[in-house]
Amino acid sequence: MTMPIPRRMLAVLALLSLHTVTAASAQTRDVAGSRDYPGIGRFAGSVITGYAVKDFDAARMQAAAFRDGQPTDARRLEGRIVRIAYRTNPGPSILEVSRNFETQLAKAGFETLLACDTDACGAIPFTESVDTLPVPQMWVDGFNYRYVAGRKAEGGRETFASVLVSQNNQDITAQVTVAELGAIANKMVDAAAMAKGLGETGHIALYGIYFDTDKAVLKPESRPTLEQIAKLLTSQPQLNVFIVGHTDSQGAYEYNLDLSKRRAEAVAAELAKSFRIAPTRLRTAGVGLLAPVGPNGTDAGRALNRRVELVAP
Repeated sequence: MTMPIPRRMLAVLALLSLHTVTAASAQTRDVAGSRDYPGIGRFAGSVITGYAVKDFDAARMQAAAFRDGQPTDARRLEGRIVRIAYRTNPGPSILEVSRNFETQLAKAGFETLLACDTDACGAIPFTESVDTLPVPQMWVDGFNYRYVAGRKAEGGRETFASVLVSQNNQDITAQVTVAELGAIANKMVDAAAMAKGLGETGHIALYGIYFDTDKAVLKPESRPTLEQIAKLLTSQPQLNVFIVGHTDSQGAYEYNLDLSKRRAEAVAAELAKSFRIAPTRLRTAGVGLLAPVGPNGTDAGRALNRRVELVAP
């Protein structure tokens, strides 16, 4: 027997739906710092509503349709993961948007693993088994969507891509997910390596400090590197350091300067709060894209440029 939905819950759902539609309708430009995936692009007239890039993460993709409500070829892909959500104003159909993405994937060298519509894919259970950005960045109607997934092997490297296209009211929504397979890089720099770098070159780049795209809030995964910074400073009571934030070239110049400064400040604040490092020993600065160590024209170069450095006075 179906249980009735409480009136209070219905009111909450109605407000959430209204907020989602209003927020989506109000957006007229791409979210800050976002860009299309090279070689895939977007459907004409679309705006980027959600954007997340992880140097190392996992993504769930389906390479075959469900059977009896269960996956038949579910894949957990690890490596560099890019998720981009789009909204297209009323006009085109789900199929038109999806077909355009499918054409682009083929041109980019992707071999089709799966292309299916709602019922053929597996309806709602299927959409629950693929990764999508949260509402309101991406909206998925489990009763009306199309999904395509592909694979490309090039230069000894495997890349997978999927596109999920759905609808919210009359707007078409789409998410492109790209997984560039690769092993995790060892980004841990211990206190001894930090001391060596500061002594030999006057600075040390740290890649084990993590932030979400366009945010200056430290992620929990940053703690091991923060512990090593604290260990260094505790073992050398006379040592003071500059904490300098760096970004890649994506986004506006002034915005990146401010973002890099706020990220450096977040590191200093956490060292003072959680590790009792005197704030007077920590000076912060942000230089944005002004001190690259790799080419901003490549993904690998941009990953090198997104970093925090310790600098000796």
